[in-house]
Amino acid sequence: MTRTVLVTGISRHIGARLASVLAADPAVSRVIGVDTVPPASLVRDGGAPSDPLGRVEFVRVDLRSPDIAQVIAAADIDTVVHMSLMSGPGGSRPAMKEHNVIGTMQLLAACQRSETVRRVVVRSTTAVYGSSPTDPAVFTEDSEPVEVPHTGYGKDASEVEGYVRGYSRRRPDVVTTTLRFANFIGPRVDSPLTRYFQSPILPTVLGFDPRLQFIHEDDGVELLRRVALDDHPGVFNVAGDGVLLLSQCLRRAGRFWLPVPSPAFRFLGEGARALGRMDFTPEQLALMSHGRVVDSAKLGHELGWAPKFTTASAFDDFLQTRLGRSVR
Repeated sequence: MTRTVLVTGISRHIGARLASVLAADPAVSRVIGVDTVPPASLVRDGGAPSDPLGRVEFVRVDLRSPDIAQVIAAADIDTVVHMSLMSGPGGSRPAMKEHNVIGTMQLLAACQRSETVRRVVVRSTTAVYGSSPTDPAVFTEDSEPVEVPHTGYGKDASEVEGYVRGYSRRRPDVVTTTLRFANFIGPRVDSPLTRYFQSPILPTVLGFDPRLQFIHEDDGVELLRRVALDDHPGVFNVAGDGVLLLSQCLRRAGRFWLPVPSPAFRFLGEGARALGRMDFTPEQLALMSHGRVVDSAKLGHELGWAPKFTTASAFDDFLQTRLGRSVR
């Protein structure tokens, strides 16, 4: 059975890569990519540039509008991959929240009314677990956050997951998959965290050395491709094996770091944001203080798949491709 797939958030790097990979798969007959702006170009799996859009059909639509229902109906979409959650403020925080939460509500409402949608995949984040000094050593999919995220991307993702659970109860005939990704990293990932590691002098929070996990962009795209083409219902943590302390990351990067009190760390982050370099929100400050580690064993048990890159090798690939630094 060939698939007709709708991918949201196609103007962003991971969404564009996924759409390109799906379009090249013989099991997929058609890929519709939606976003408010067109992507500059798509890339083939492995990072080689391709012709803009290629076989992917781009439709300009704002998920906050009811127009998305018309797109789904007109194309007889059977698989929806929701990649459009914003992890960093591209504008004001209210606009980011409206895009993430209201956009997801409109998309799920359109899926609920559709007679053709049979699979919904949602990109979420391990930020739903929060970061606090009383966290368990490792979060599993059944773990409840000790401190529920009250701001930013983590709070948005928690609300989005709540709407996905409600949708799953109303449409039990539709397979729903939620993937909680650790921080993406790789040759072309652009995020507050990757920009942080590329800065010449890096502030750290005095008295803390958090544990971090990463998922390589290649592994993330491959997992998304798999769950878009086969039934894997449920919620899954996604992270490369192992952990790195922040201090280990900084030594590997060959960067000079400056421990500062947490208020100063936040102040420096706000200054860097004004220069367009990075932005450290309260949730990012918590991550850089307390860290976060998740257990991804459920992926192996239920999908028979594990990331090729460990957390350490994913970070090393980022260093080599972005900073030209080989780690021995």
